[in-house]
Amino acid sequence: MNSLIAILRPLFSFQNPRAWILFTVLFIQILLFINLRSFPTSISRPHHQFPSRRAVIQTAATQNAMVLDSYSKSTPTTTTNDDQCASGKVFVYDLPKFFNQEILDNCDNLNPWSSRCDALSNDGLGQSATGLAGIIPKNLLPAWYWTDQFVLEIIFHKRILNHKCRTLEPESAAAFYIPSYVGLAVGKYLWMNTSTTKDCDHHCEMMLTWLQEQPYYKKSNGWDHFITMGRITWDFRRAKDEDWGSSCINKPGLRNITRLIIERNPWDYFDVGVPYPTGFHPNSSSDVTLWQSFVRDRRRTSLFCFVGAPRRAFKNDFRAILLNQCRDSDGSCRIVDCAGSQCADGTSAITETFLDSDFCLQPRGDSFTRRSIFDCMIAGSIPVFFWRRTAYLQYQNFLPNEPRSYSVYIDRNAVINGTSVVKAVLESYTKEEVKKMREKVIEYIPRMVYAKYNKGIEGIKDAFDYAIDGVLTRFKEQLQPEFHKWK
Repeated sequence: MNSLIAILRPLFSFQNPRAWILFTVLFIQILLFINLRSFPTSISRPHHQFPSRRAVIQTAATQNAMVLDSYSKSTPTTTTNDDQCASGKVFVYDLPKFFNQEILDNCDNLNPWSSRCDALSNDGLGQSATGLAGIIPKNLLPAWYWTDQFVLEIIFHKRILNHKCRTLEPESAAAFYIPSYVGLAVGKYLWMNTSTTKDCDHHCEMMLTWLQEQPYYKKSNGWDHFITMGRITWDFRRAKDEDWGSSCINKPGLRNITRLIIERNPWDYFDVGVPYPTGFHPNSSSDVTLWQSFVRDRRRTSLFCFVGAPRRAFKNDFRAILLNQCRDSDGSCRIVDCAGSQCADGTSAITETFLDSDFCLQPRGDSFTRRSIFDCMIAGSIPVFFWRRTAYLQYQNFLPNEPRSYSVYIDRNAVINGTSVVKAVLESYTKEEVKKMREKVIEYIPRMVYAKYNKGIEGIKDAFDYAIDGVLTRFKEQLQPEFHKWK
């Protein structure tokens, strides 16, 4: 031991330069060891220390908005796009133009009798309704068009491309929209004797062939997909070759897809009834409130009215019975005869009649629903129904939950057998009851109209907004464990 000490003593002597180097290195190592104890113990997940690309984009957008707000006189908002889209975002498929734009480009050939180009102009709103001058307030005239009742597909497509909850990233979408104009495509074949079942099904079959190759359709089997079908559901439910229309809805590929449609099958979960397009397309919230005030203050000179035509080909035609009761009402009922197609897209006589009447009779049309229901209610007239399927089982997201709060129901069988007279039933309502029902109708007008411009109406939800909210809510509910999905 003494020998070892004798050997090491000169090495650790402060007079030895090597000893100083050794002490310095040892001191630095001790300092590093002490400081390293405060460092993160894991370096395997460094991304937790940094914001994601999306977070960076959102932060930048927020900062830009704050800078812009500092130059604005308006009150800044703290609501983000994600806050507005709590139920999810929508991805819009970029379909080949064959399924939408080419149909519009060939508008001259969509009807066996005449061109449809005027009806499909102005993004589906149609021609300006200049004929209403003198009937409605001058400052509201730009919000009125001769809108065709079968243009739902165009209106929804234009609107959804500008929707606040649209996403360009399909992996972040809760819903997938299919902008295929199946209703416009099949319309040209419905009344042509030379049309075949293949003609009626061609567009739908092509669309489903394309769709079934898409990865997000395969992933969900269509449960988070939706489409707008601009005609009544019965135009797409052909069961046999000799039957009416297309078999689109009966095809397996469409089975799980939610369908926004102007008349639904009440027993089909995937059919969702939405309002028929009407002629009123407000540009702003002031358009809506001005119109509501106008119809609220309107002096109405008729107790009730009927707009339509008898169906003489039908035995015991119910419309003919109503028309006879109108004619026998001693001036209490006003009639607009719509024989032929002269009332197809609305006329000034129709609008004026609804504006002048407390009640409007709404028997079923060629099917259970009619566009006239919404023309009537937008004018502040109270609808009178004779079939529950005409409205009560159709438009639950758009009309009041309590039918008696906004409408009158009369048993059609009582009218047919003569035990109920329409005039007597309507006269039994007091002025206060009529006023209360009208106020409920007026309250719901925003839910029944489609905005003029593709970005909607700031501060007010219209029929499109309620429809999309309903779809996103439905898809969110489908994700719950108790919801059963079949394959």
